[in-house]
Amino acid sequence: MSAYADTNFITRLYLERPETAQAEKVFSADLPLLPITWLTRLEVINAFEQSVLTGFGEVQSRISAELAAACQQQFRDDLTQGVAMRLVNISQAEVSAKFEEIALRHTARRGFRAYDILHVAAALILKCQSFWSFDKKASKLAKLEGLKVIK
Repeated sequence: MSAYADTNFITRLYLERPETAQAEKVFSADLPLLPITWLTRLEVINAFEQSVLTGFGEVQSRISAELAAACQQQFRDDLTQGVAMRLVNISQAEVSAKFEEIALRHTARRGFRAYDILHVAAALILKCQSFWSFDKKASKLAKLEGLKVIK
């Protein structure tokens, strides 16, 4: 597997945002299926619902409940049909160990969020070479851990 996309990136494939064109361009490259972990799947579901209440990202524009439901269904369909992404299993023990290594190496100095560490840990466990996110802190952590990030 060569690329890992976090929730921040994945949601931009379903919701029109300023970075959507860039996400689609990066995503459209002829790559193996993107791995989707249990964490990403759950976060994407929550991100769509959160967007109904508070908006999405820095733009903070709210979406309708109907649009959120349509995004949810399209995401589920894409996973079920294996359209450019697939569910992967990673062991809790592996993620916990890698998470602890990364947190001890970086969090006290740079203050990374637990979810960012979990995503980077998953990318490393899955032996991905690149990390796709529009979140600056998550991308910084990925880069510190030796992953290529989108610009």
